[in-house]
Amino acid sequence: MTQAYIVQALRTAGGRRNGILSGIHPADLGAAVLNALVEKSAIDPQIIDDVIVGCVTQAGEQSFALARNMILASNLPDSIPGVTIDRQCGSSQQALHFAAQAVMSGTQDVVIAAGVESMSRVPMFSNLELHKKAGIGTGPFSQRIKDRYGVKTFSQFTGAQMMADKYGFNREQLDQFALESHLKAIKATEAGVFDDEIVPVAVEKDGQQLIHTKDEGIRYNASLQSIAAVEPLQEGGAITAANASQICDGAAGLLVVNEKALQQYGLTPLARVHHLSVTAGDPVIMLEEPISGTQAALKKAGMAIDDIDLYEVNEAFASVPLAWLQSLGADPQKLNIHGGAIALGHPLGASGAKLMATLIHALRRNNKRWGLQTMCEGGGIANMTIVERL
Repeated sequence: MTQAYIVQALRTAGGRRNGILSGIHPADLGAAVLNALVEKSAIDPQIIDDVIVGCVTQAGEQSFALARNMILASNLPDSIPGVTIDRQCGSSQQALHFAAQAVMSGTQDVVIAAGVESMSRVPMFSNLELHKKAGIGTGPFSQRIKDRYGVKTFSQFTGAQMMADKYGFNREQLDQFALESHLKAIKATEAGVFDDEIVPVAVEKDGQQLIHTKDEGIRYNASLQSIAAVEPLQEGGAITAANASQICDGAAGLLVVNEKALQQYGLTPLARVHHLSVTAGDPVIMLEEPISGTQAALKKAGMAIDDIDLYEVNEAFASVPLAWLQSLGADPQKLNIHGGAIALGHPLGASGAKLMATLIHALRRNNKRWGLQTMCEGGGIANMTIVERL
């Protein structure tokens, strides 16, 4: 079987809720990334076989075949198909997996894996809440599911607190991790680390035309005191909005090709997909699966955690990467070296491709070889991807 290569890896800078990107339709936001992928790789867009887009809240402006609408909003010809997928927070990481599998099989040669989420324009859970308010249906979890797991509902917030309790992390440790995420993101931004991966987005604000290139969610004045002042999500709990990922608007994309396309079109790869897998486990604690999933991925790849040079573990909540580090015996100096979703934001369906863009560029900037990405996902699922920098 042939190999899968990533030729381009790009993302928009994140926008805060109701912030600088909130005036842009999600199809247009995603289209900006599609255009940039084609422009930076200098390919003829006619050679693109498919566009696979991750999006979690597929409602309102993100409904009705969002991937296809991104293509129609872009400079790509309308002869290119597109499909939208939902693997919860791992949606665009799964888009990468599907794209890689397609080009490895030889059924397609050039595929874009992307993701977009405008959490300002299509709020999280709005696809559930609007139906509930209208009295339509009973929600996504049938009584049979609730009875099987002995719960009234499934909650990522409950899962995050369960993670903190199970692995022994207190409020102070979670807050310290959150502060470090901001400090790393500040340092990276001021050093221009993200410049090669960020797609400039034209926006209008207060009647002025601006170009958005800096992640809007970073708290440059963050301190332990300010983080500690935020109330917990549940009384006596350790999880707060300050040590959890930020609501974010954003898009990201990866151009994925096989060896045939590399040679035929004279493309230069950034990285090779070495391993891809997805696993699932307990849907109640929900966020724990990256631990066992990573262990299984490393075993299948014939690697040890110490073989990996850099890790991107999504900072959905601080308890998740901390538990992952502890369980894997991983080096914290290799984790999310330029900050994570606590500082940079978590645009749900876009985060998988976003983290991969950051990981690939970090490997190249630091002259490292192996990168691993994993992400906790709703329902107790996790994707794992290992890439080799070329």
